[in-house]
Amino acid sequence: MKLYFLRHGQANWEHWERPDDERPLTKKGRKEVESIAGALRELKVRPHEILTSPLPRAFETAQIVCEKLDVELVTTPLLAPGFGLHSLRQLLGDYPERDLMLVGHEPDFSLALAQLTGGTVRIAKAGLARVDMENIADLRGELVWLIPPKVLKEI
Repeated sequence: MKLYFLRHGQANWEHWERPDDERPLTKKGRKEVESIAGALRELKVRPHEILTSPLPRAFETAQIVCEKLDVELVTTPLLAPGFGLHSLRQLLGDYPERDLMLVGHEPDFSLALAQLTGGTVRIAKAGLARVDMENIADLRGELVWLIPPKVLKEI
């Protein structure tokens, strides 16, 4: 089973005065995610489903990628801020033996990756990691790659 961890695109708005949970992607963030979605298609990244946090910045990121890859989009509160191994275990139970792309937030993804693989990583905005699950029951996997958005945009 392949797990892809995609952090949402840029959503830093100058003078944002509404709740943080309502922040959408910026124009730059949308453009970057569109470019990255094209790179994912070129790399033949093809998860069975894309699961996303319900927060606008993650949902918009997932929506752009879904359209480019022609993959089903599922929104789940399990990927909202606070995501961890307990949430991941539930998702893996709901989607057994399926390659999944998870779209969510930091620091949750980096913490989960460290616990899954034993490595220390940080996913940049619009960055992507792939973990091949070795043992789903024990939540152990191998970090196959971690690609920053600067590299994805070059593809």
